[in-house]
Amino acid sequence: MEVVGRKNLVDTRIGDAKFIDACPKSEADETLVANSKGTEYFRNVPTMTGIPETTYARSGDAHLAYQVVGDRGPDLLFIPNALTPIDLLWDEPTVAAYLRRLASFSRLVTTDLLGVGSSDAVSTGDLPALQSWIDGLIAVLDAAGSECATVFATAESALPAMLLTASHPHRVRSLILWGAFARFSRGPGYPFGMPGPTLSKYVDAVGKAFGTGATADVLAPSWIDHGQRRRWWARGERVSGGPGYFKQIFDLYMRSDVRPALDSIQVSTLLLQRRGDRHVCADHGRYLAKRIPHSRLLNLEGEDHMWFAGDTDVALDEIEAFVTGRRSVAVSDRVLATVLFTDIVESTSLAAALGDQAWTSALREHNLVVETHVAGAKGRVVKFTGDGVFATFDGPARAISCACAIRDSMRELGLTIRVGMHTGEVAMVDNDAHGIAVHIAARIMALAQPGEVLVSEAVPPLVLGSRITFSDRGHHELKGVPGRWDVLAVQGAP
Repeated sequence: MEVVGRKNLVDTRIGDAKFIDACPKSEADETLVANSKGTEYFRNVPTMTGIPETTYARSGDAHLAYQVVGDRGPDLLFIPNALTPIDLLWDEPTVAAYLRRLASFSRLVTTDLLGVGSSDAVSTGDLPALQSWIDGLIAVLDAAGSECATVFATAESALPAMLLTASHPHRVRSLILWGAFARFSRGPGYPFGMPGPTLSKYVDAVGKAFGTGATADVLAPSWIDHGQRRRWWARGERVSGGPGYFKQIFDLYMRSDVRPALDSIQVSTLLLQRRGDRHVCADHGRYLAKRIPHSRLLNLEGEDHMWFAGDTDVALDEIEAFVTGRRSVAVSDRVLATVLFTDIVESTSLAAALGDQAWTSALREHNLVVETHVAGAKGRVVKFTGDGVFATFDGPARAISCACAIRDSMRELGLTIRVGMHTGEVAMVDNDAHGIAVHIAARIMALAQPGEVLVSEAVPPLVLGSRITFSDRGHHELKGVPGRWDVLAVQGAP
């Protein structure tokens, strides 16, 4: 079976591994070992009794699996990729030892993202949008009693981690990204991404190989064997979902784009990647290092993509220094937000027709409806603008659903509104929001027809999987805003 590997896009072979029964549990073993700098620590290979208990956090109706290990330092939220669910991580002795190493200098919290591993599965017709993953991570932090944590995310799991950090900076102390990317596919301004047709073949090949352990030949070539490790790997894939299910989740990862969030990541960020990574090429990491303000890129030798393959002790030394050190940056008031503006169509004529008393009553009803919907969508009303509202949200999917709900409610009051929104960085000062993102949202609203909800080009990549659909409204110059912007209309929202 072939997969379109990243180092050699057409010739990398994954192999013909078969579905194999689960590997046996290992016996407990605790050994005093030394890391790459000679510092001693206990390497624990847990038996079933040594594996941390998996419990669940609630995010709405969804259940998120998480574990808490150790209590020796600052909180560290670890988000593995979908191929290695937390309930099986501890069954592999080498991986368990590295997790114990992380727990030796932190209070380690591990979790499976919504839709994979031991967290709730989702309908393939209702795949989780990035916002749902962010909500789940916040729910896990709350359930674990963590007000602020360093977040360590690997590969595709880094996508929601970056958005979490940008949109909820008070919950993230610092960020560690392993083998990460802002988007995987090629596009304007992103020439090193995988071309669209090749990406489709890549996703198909991963789907066909899924459940056999064969993906390890690309993701961990120096680590995998033809015995227990491959059986463990294959079992992890199968626990994550069937081939058809996982293929759709993987495709969602591969087609997401979080580039609009990168400039808003204000915490110290450690980027780690292997120079010869066969899945995520090194240019992805270099791009992140250029875009994330307080970031440091560490290139490690080797071809492995997985964090536990290769010379992991060197990486863990860096992670330990980063988590326990005193590197810090000034607290910033800048956050990633979705900015929403609304406007009552022909409000002046309507006010004249109704008269002052009736118009005042209509505006009062308008404001009450808006406040109710914005609060229900976890947004914040910045101010009312006389005949509209200026509000912010921590994610565009919720903002779009809220905008459509407000529009529909206004029709019941006999009012027609237009809506515009944009996702970008804003400065929060004295309960007000400032910045170019605010101006962009306002200019886009001015382009909207009565009853229309328009968004900027930054929004659609951030709501993949949400079933929100868009139609093109052309390429526009926005007054006072550099460049030309693609504008899209919301056609359908769940």
